[in-house]
Amino acid sequence: MNKRITVIKGDGIGPEIVTQAMRVLDVIAEKYGHTFEYQEINAGGNAIDLYGVPLPEESLQKCLDCDSVLLGAVGGPKWDHVEPARRPEKALLAIRKAMGLYSNLRPAKIFPQLADASPLKPSIVAEGIDFIIVRELIGGIYFGKRRTEEIDGQMVANDEMTYSEEEIRRIAKVAFNTAKKRGGKVISVDKANVLDTSRLWRKVMEEVAKDYPDVTLEHMLVDNCAMQIVKKPSQFDVVVTENMFGDILSDEASMITGSIGMIPSSSLGDGTRGLYEPIHGSAPDIAGKNLANPIGTILAAAMMLKYSFDMDEESTAIEAAVEKTLDQGFRTGDCMSEGMTRLGCIEMGDKIIENLR
Repeated sequence: MNKRITVIKGDGIGPEIVTQAMRVLDVIAEKYGHTFEYQEINAGGNAIDLYGVPLPEESLQKCLDCDSVLLGAVGGPKWDHVEPARRPEKALLAIRKAMGLYSNLRPAKIFPQLADASPLKPSIVAEGIDFIIVRELIGGIYFGKRRTEEIDGQMVANDEMTYSEEEIRRIAKVAFNTAKKRGGKVISVDKANVLDTSRLWRKVMEEVAKDYPDVTLEHMLVDNCAMQIVKKPSQFDVVVTENMFGDILSDEASMITGSIGMIPSSSLGDGTRGLYEPIHGSAPDIAGKNLANPIGTILAAAMMLKYSFDMDEESTAIEAAVEKTLDQGFRTGDCMSEGMTRLGCIEMGDKIIENLR
């Protein structure tokens, strides 16, 4: 099978971790008889440096003319001074919008080998952490109208949060379909005691739930959910929520698993083409030092094989190689514990490839 993958190595540690993921994909191609054609583009901070904009039109077009996109990370303090309309993160928003990627799936699963690395009490971790956050990705406050103006002698800023019934309905279906393949439980997170958008969100969720009698639906306020994630994460199976709440809760959820460097994510729309990336940032403080953890990006590549290319066996092979590497006691610095062997980014890639072969 031949697949064209647009690669955005990005900023900071992005080039290092994506390179390891591409090495893993090359082994998969060799082992299973596939061909992966890579087309690398500039986006984010490096594109600003080269072209003055975070996403050149040519780069965006290559995202639209491919089977899926593999991303490292974009942004960093170097570009903090750039005007908001040209910030590195604008590249991601533009890609998601243009590709119609309205659903972001972020698993929060603790590897048994990393149980000691979780900041939660061992008794809580022992109950199990294995849930997925389904985040609406191209609506809400991040895409709403905004303005900053002077009123009565002081600056006033306004950001508008808007959701339509259809935007809510389509992300609800993603959540319920995901739950059907997992534990059959959806918890919808909102702020319905305050926000009109959340009251509409809750109404539509209940309407969609009627089409999924084998899946249970519960509602939870976002502040309570933030507490419950650290108090009793075992209660969650599928969490579905709007854009900003999902952004915050998914980062919180990633930290209880032991390391943010281990977690992949996928962004999908109505078709099979998606954008796959680790959930962490560009970590410029360790860039170029061979210290980054490539596992989140490698597992993102595995998600791409599964969800976009229908290569379940190949995806499972990568996951098994990662598990075996952890079983052997190899760690990068972010998830290091006593008695383990510390590896750099390249060496971790080497070990996973060795186990994959």
